[in-house]
Amino acid sequence: MLFVVRFTDLPGQGAIRAEFLQQHIDWLAERQAQIKVAGSLRHELGETPVGALWILEADNKAAVEAAFQSDPFWQQGLRQSVEIYHWSKALPDVIAQI
Repeated sequence: MLFVVRFTDLPGQGAIRAEFLQQHIDWLAERQAQIKVAGSLRHELGETPVGALWILEADNKAAVEAAFQSDPFWQQGLRQSVEIYHWSKALPDVIAQI
C-alpha cells in the first residue's frame, strides 16, 4: 500500500536540521526501496524547512510508524508531529518522473 507522511518540525530547530541533515539523507538513501519520494517543505524558497513529505510503500500504518522511528531527524527531536495517510494515486499506470 502507498502512504503519504507529512512531518511538521518544531519551530526554531533549524540547527538540529543542519547538524543531522547528512545523516538523515544517508538514512533515506538506504531506504529507497520503501521511501519512494522524500523532501522538505518550505513556505518560500530559501527559507528554513518547516517539515517534510514522504511517499512510501508499506503493509500498514504500523509499518510506516516503524519506518520513521530510526530516522535521525525523528530521534534527535526535530519533528513536532506526523500525519500518516493512505494514498490512492490517480492514474496508477502513469509513472511520474520527479
